[in-house]
Amino acid sequence: MDYVFPKNFWWGSASSAPQTEGESLAYGKTPTVWDHWFDAQPERFHHGVGPAQTSTFYQNWKADIALLKQLNHNSFRTSISWARLIPDGNGEVNPQAVEFYNQVINELLAQGITPFINLFHFDMPMVLQEKGGWESREVVAAYEHYARTCFALFGDRVKTWFTFNEPVVPVEGGYLYDFHYPNVVDFRRAATVAYHTILAHARAVKAWRECGAAGEIGIILNLTPSYPRSQHPADVKAAHIADLFFNRSFLDPVLRGSYPEDLVSLLNEYGMLPVSEPEDAALISDGVVDLLGVNYYQPRRIKCRDSVVNPASPFMPEWFFSAYEMPGRKMNPYRGWEIYERGIYDILTNLRENYGNPRCYISENGMGVENEQRFEKDGKIEDQYRIDFVREHLKWLHKGISEGSNCLGYHMWTFIDNWSWCNAYKNRYGFVSLDIKTQQRTIKRSGEWFSQTAERNGFTE
Repeated sequence: MDYVFPKNFWWGSASSAPQTEGESLAYGKTPTVWDHWFDAQPERFHHGVGPAQTSTFYQNWKADIALLKQLNHNSFRTSISWARLIPDGNGEVNPQAVEFYNQVINELLAQGITPFINLFHFDMPMVLQEKGGWESREVVAAYEHYARTCFALFGDRVKTWFTFNEPVVPVEGGYLYDFHYPNVVDFRRAATVAYHTILAHARAVKAWRECGAAGEIGIILNLTPSYPRSQHPADVKAAHIADLFFNRSFLDPVLRGSYPEDLVSLLNEYGMLPVSEPEDAALISDGVVDLLGVNYYQPRRIKCRDSVVNPASPFMPEWFFSAYEMPGRKMNPYRGWEIYERGIYDILTNLRENYGNPRCYISENGMGVENEQRFEKDGKIEDQYRIDFVREHLKWLHKGISEGSNCLGYHMWTFIDNWSWCNAYKNRYGFVSLDIKTQQRTIKRSGEWFSQTAERNGFTE
């Protein structure tokens, strides 16, 4: 069977400034929360590898973009480092950063690769975190200034912008489950961070539209379909609540301009609603996006709780549901994540049936594997498992598009093996293998396959 994708389909990959640039405290850049946390607790990072040891894109951007061209990318997403562009968070720009990002954008365009630019990828400048981070409306205002600065500097050439990547992750990691800085476990503060992130998003959308440049602005959400263990009402309700917390808390505001009523009611019942201002509702209503990026890695399997909640425990989403390990599920044993290709189709179907079929694209999908060097043969990583992973997801994506879903492209995470937060280089995701010691880049077998698929705009099974 031939799987042919629509004309002008976006084939590419995604990355981020903090995970690739390196030079994390050089060329005018100030520390982010990652630089600060690594300095304080290097033992929390795999093999003690911190944000300074990334894939050196700051020094090798031109050669890396040539590799993107070799992989037949017609589009590529990365982010701008707020702490590099505006070192004090809310003042003057760093001319070295402007020069760097201009070079990257211009080279992408020269190679026929459309730049997709994201404004925030987990990398809060530490100077602003010290003012409260996303708990502070002062930081929300600083983010608007940062966004307007980016639009003024680069909006003449960048036509596709995103306000945030996976905004629920800093909420979960930093304020609920202790896997990101500032390592807080406090739902009320988490709710404030989530709410202020939506306000920041909406202010950036407003700023983009006011600047009058051509193009579009969106947001990138990691959507994890919540599947109930059974159709028993208790399991169905549990999955619904999980969906409210982890998907719809961001999906509804950016696509519908308002929060789900049942989520608001639930948080109000437990006294967990964030403080709002009278003008917030109109701002959020106007923050509906032009384009939605969808990051999909795994499903969420849910069942009702089998035990009573300890009332002395911290209030958590898990007060209302439990995780369910489905027998026979297919796993990526290295990352500990379930592989469920149909999930990508179910996301698109939900968007089509319940959200007006918005313009969207798959902005991340990927498979992290530990110790990939054991699959090296004649100097090349033979990662057939990654080819299989991408191909099977693309089949379900093709089905969704054939049924009318308005999905415009597919970006893989990621272009080159890169630094991944506390996991550092434990799991490799790239189409291109990176030797950390020598910084040598080598295209993997999956990169060759993806290049051919992009060139043909599809594949034959």
